[in-house]
Amino acid sequence: MPVINFGYRDLCSLIGEEVPRERLLERIPMIGADMHDTEGEVEEMSVEFFPDRPDLYSVEGLARGMRAFLDIEPGMMEYEVEDTDIDVYIDDSVKDVRPIFLCAAVFDVDIDDAMLRSIMEMQEKLHITIGRKRSKLAIGIHDLDKVTPPFTYKAVDPHSIRFVPLAKTEEWDLEEILEKHEKGVGYRHLVEKYDRYPVITDANGDVLSFPPIINGALTTVTTETHNLFIDVTGYDEKMVKGALDIICTSLAERGGSIGSVVMHADGKEWRSPDLSSTSWSISASECSKFLGADLTPEDTVEALRRMGLDAMADGDTVYVEVPSTRLDIMHKVDLFEDVATGYGFERFGVKKHTLSQTTGGLKPTTLVSDSVRDVMVGLGFTEVTTLTLSSQRDEFVMSGLPEKDVVRVLNPITEDHTCLRAYLIPSLLRILLRNKRRDLPQMIFEVGDVIEDTKRRTHAAAAVMASKTSFTSIKSYTESLLRELRAEYEIRASDIATFIPGRGAEVVVDGETVGYFGEVSPEVLANFEINHPVMAFEIDLSGFAASRSGSIF
Repeated sequence: MPVINFGYRDLCSLIGEEVPRERLLERIPMIGADMHDTEGEVEEMSVEFFPDRPDLYSVEGLARGMRAFLDIEPGMMEYEVEDTDIDVYIDDSVKDVRPIFLCAAVFDVDIDDAMLRSIMEMQEKLHITIGRKRSKLAIGIHDLDKVTPPFTYKAVDPHSIRFVPLAKTEEWDLEEILEKHEKGVGYRHLVEKYDRYPVITDANGDVLSFPPIINGALTTVTTETHNLFIDVTGYDEKMVKGALDIICTSLAERGGSIGSVVMHADGKEWRSPDLSSTSWSISASECSKFLGADLTPEDTVEALRRMGLDAMADGDTVYVEVPSTRLDIMHKVDLFEDVATGYGFERFGVKKHTLSQTTGGLKPTTLVSDSVRDVMVGLGFTEVTTLTLSSQRDEFVMSGLPEKDVVRVLNPITEDHTCLRAYLIPSLLRILLRNKRRDLPQMIFEVGDVIEDTKRRTHAAAAVMASKTSFTSIKSYTESLLRELRAEYEIRASDIATFIPGRGAEVVVDGETVGYFGEVSPEVLANFEINHPVMAFEIDLSGFAASRSGSIF
């Protein structure tokens, strides 16, 4: 989570009054933050904010939030935006490269070291968080007095433009910047797939920025800068606009005057930034029920205003105005959360609930599965657990088992994992393949899930690999398990290709086949590259689980 660093006196200056340090340490965490390094009376403070509040990623945003939260100046902060004659043109060439572009100007800013540090920190925090390390948006802040409007945003050949990048003294073309500059090396993956790269130039052809890589050294912001030009480029219009509004309003908190520029694209023009609020309406009673607190519409309004929103109640309906910097408000539940925060989580208390005595228990499927495991272990088998992922080849072609509709993997990584398994026997045969050089006999079983008609069913399967096997032996193992399941069953001859003809059978319960057993055929063994005799059985346990709510013993 982003951590912002600031001075205590600087924060109080921006709030507009001196708030006791202890009060800040108590209240700042209540809006969704963790305090860092708060021991003693040191001037420097650090706050770690939750990712959902990018408007608080600077000391200026924190001051605005705390003025409302501490009831010093509740409600939505409104900023004047003056029109300017600055024109910005967006060329069609950027549509396939980095299409979203918005700008603003901020005048009469007195930049000191603390503010310069705050601007840089805020810019970087927004890059990392909502900007997704510049892949979603990138911000440029420039000294407006060093360049001449109008400005143009366009895509150019990497070798057609040369300029001195930030923190350097030598001119490079765009390709050289990607190869030599630290930021170019770090972010070249964002543009290198394109034939042309985006740049922002002024009326004289001077380069302000090569977004999202690096700004030009010409427009470096220093403590001598008084007028700023801000650009944000990216792919997500909402986030690009939100980042621009957050930057502009934060600079306005420092006394700057926001100026709108005229954007031109596709034969249309509009002014940016647009700090218009968005309108919402919520039900106070629904909010109160959702939060589990007895709040009146007036309480709801007061809580929302404490969160920097404007609100008015008309009966049960509360009308809310949300500032453009609050990117986290996307649903009425987000407003409910603001009501809870503004009201104060510490005021909710603990409600007493009537306790009911209940008794827990295992599901019938679990009871049957556990009991089957006990039976199989008692018969001398070792339990294994295999992957649910399999392939149609193993499930049906190589094993000879009857085909079923399976759930297929849309984009399988390997040909061995193309579907969810329909049987357990193929999984056991793959285990025996990997252990065919181990001592015999090998007796393994598995109780696990298979997927049939997109529904999960529980099966039990066992396999014995030995120097000699017989149909009588696997029949006795199968009937031992069925007897413990208290099943009324019938054994019928089976002709499925998994087993040697005449040495395979199926288990029928209530007229329905629930399993198979027998000696595995030489063809199937060859398919799995097994060179010892194998006998196996598989039974669907779902019906047994559905008919019992207690132990099968």
